[in-house]
Amino acid sequence: MEDKLEPIDTDRRAVRPQRSGNSDSAVRGGNGRRTGGFARWFAGSRGDFILFVIAVVLLNLVCSRAFFRIDLTSARSYSLSPASRELVKTLDAPLSVKAFFSENLPAPYNSVEQYVRDLLAEYKGAANRHFSYEFYDVDKPENAELAAGYNIRPIQIQEIKNNEFGVKSAYMGLVLVYGDGMETLDGISSAEGFEYKLTTAMSRLISSVNTLAGLSGDVKLTLYVSSRLAPFGISGFDRIEQSVLDAYAAVKKQSSDKLTYQRVDPSPDEADSLAARYGLQTLSWKERDGTVHRGVIGAVLEYGDSFRQLPLYLSRTLFGGYAVAGLDELEQSLPETLKSLLAQSVEIGYVTGHGELDLNDTRSGAGVFTGLVSGSYTLKPLDLTADAIPAGLSTLMIAGPKTAFSEAELYKIDQFIMKGGNVMFLLDPFAEVAAQSYYEPSTFVPVETGLDRLLNAYGIAADKNYVMDAQCFESIQQGYGKTSLNFAPLIQKNGLNQKHVVSENLGYVLFLQAGSVRVLETADGGAHTVSILAQSSPESWTVSDNIVLNPLYVKPPAEGYTGREALALIAEGRFSSAFDRAPETADSETPGAANSAGSGDSALAVNDHLAQSVAGGKLFVAGSSLMLTPQMIDESGQQGIAFFMQNALDYLNGAPELCAMRTKGLSLDTLTFKNAAARKAAQVFNQYGVPALVALAGLIVWRLRVARRKKIRAGYAASDPRETDAVSETDNSGVAE
Repeated sequence: MEDKLEPIDTDRRAVRPQRSGNSDSAVRGGNGRRTGGFARWFAGSRGDFILFVIAVVLLNLVCSRAFFRIDLTSARSYSLSPASRELVKTLDAPLSVKAFFSENLPAPYNSVEQYVRDLLAEYKGAANRHFSYEFYDVDKPENAELAAGYNIRPIQIQEIKNNEFGVKSAYMGLVLVYGDGMETLDGISSAEGFEYKLTTAMSRLISSVNTLAGLSGDVKLTLYVSSRLAPFGISGFDRIEQSVLDAYAAVKKQSSDKLTYQRVDPSPDEADSLAARYGLQTLSWKERDGTVHRGVIGAVLEYGDSFRQLPLYLSRTLFGGYAVAGLDELEQSLPETLKSLLAQSVEIGYVTGHGELDLNDTRSGAGVFTGLVSGSYTLKPLDLTADAIPAGLSTLMIAGPKTAFSEAELYKIDQFIMKGGNVMFLLDPFAEVAAQSYYEPSTFVPVETGLDRLLNAYGIAADKNYVMDAQCFESIQQGYGKTSLNFAPLIQKNGLNQKHVVSENLGYVLFLQAGSVRVLETADGGAHTVSILAQSSPESWTVSDNIVLNPLYVKPPAEGYTGREALALIAEGRFSSAFDRAPETADSETPGAANSAGSGDSALAVNDHLAQSVAGGKLFVAGSSLMLTPQMIDESGQQGIAFFMQNALDYLNGAPELCAMRTKGLSLDTLTFKNAAARKAAQVFNQYGVPALVALAGLIVWRLRVARRKKIRAGYAASDPRETDAVSETDNSGVAE
């Protein structure tokens, strides 16, 4: 028999083993079916891919239950503060968040929705089973109708489309529902301070609902309308009661049936008493017989001894008549007023009687600031000449006094601090005296209040000067162009204390007509610490006489006479009293070293004077009170100085966690180059250099991975066709050459 030659398969990588009876049984299962083919296929490269997919699916399932995230932002903008975590972790009833955002929002609003989603996911991860949230597509008519039912209205935002500026209506709001209560956050056009707004809204809602449920009596809504005003043709007069009833019906469902309503038609004799008690608007007119009658229009919410007036009043029309204002906003103002009435806010004593800023003045006083903090604090007027400081107060505010304090008043403040009380001193160095004629400049007289004596004893000095700064606010004035207002220092990030919670996340703070503050040496052995919160730039200087605040006449001093000046500070710890004993004029409620009862040698001597603090307190000192006025802040409170002052108030009242929450995302990382060429170079590098570096890094990584793969193949699979093909191509190219 001839041997038959078979062609050799050069591509075969291994000699096929001969099967024997034993090997044949090894590839067959118990049922006699062949299984070795699947095992070899699963052990190959395709099996690796299947195992990889299975591993990825299992890993995602595990991470969905036990996940973690890393927040790389310096202000921890995507991480919840401990206060937020504690709030949602301790919910004892369902709290749901309904979000209404339009799709495809233009920049920069498109990032707001994503931030809200990310932060709500953080709330969900930290909360117990009672917290939930849901996003609604407002492009659907039923969802838009639902948003309107929750008083979420579209807002107008600006967009650039086809190289043109345009206006677009967009929904950007949230609704919180807890029990029978509801809280609305509308117009969320920025991510700045969103966590603070959401957490405080949740806290207010929970507090309001729980307070309503625990009320022993009813909240009374009373409408006062004099029927004798009907013939005067007042626009909207005939629908006053129906508008109030509609708002009452809507709010009653959310108030656990604790809200009652009544209408009162006051007699002319009752009008003045109602105006004196509630501050209602009164109207007067003459009858034909010459008698003068009085009427009143207004609505009041009342519970116990507390009350709030609804914004319902008469206003002048364009054509000289009268109209009832506030009717269309009653459904929004009534629930807000109810929450304000029942809010469990912290009382702060606001010292009066020395020309301080008026708490109710929204034009030149502290009225705007009072409204900003009304959700958390109630500023209670306190006349120290007649009243003792209530034992329940933990904080005093002294804003812009112009006249001197008596010894008894100073002693009350001093002993309040010795007992661990907190005080906010906002002291103007000068009082401006208006000129007698238009062509004469105003004069500035130093303010002497006697408070310097207290501060000096506590190791602090408030100087009688104004801080001028080359780094300041600039305004555009007609005929002069850009003008530097040196008396309005603009404190940038490098001038703010980045290690103190009051100022660490702020991008900038603007001061106005502020005096400098200093730290003095004291004899208390370092029982308290002082932190400078804000200081001017190295190009600042001070003026203490011949003061002129006309920017055209302000001239910087010669080089070498400038330097940083502290504008605000906080001292905390234990202090030494400014008094050796109580003054003789102190009242009986604050007796001092030598009050006695009885007479003769057996008289009982009483001494309750505190020479040292018995508990730690905090003092905030700044050289200006204008930071509370509408010159510096508005009702939105989005200015840096508004955040700064609210943070200071929170810190004094033991709520530092609110400071960090409020200022998340406000920090600005601006260029600090003074040279214009350096600023331009940094701008070009950020625009083009960074992308180029990323592309270069990607190219280097790709080439390193290619080299690594070749090295592995050469060591473990030298006969791999991809390697041999590459070698053959190299050889062929060499022969061709």
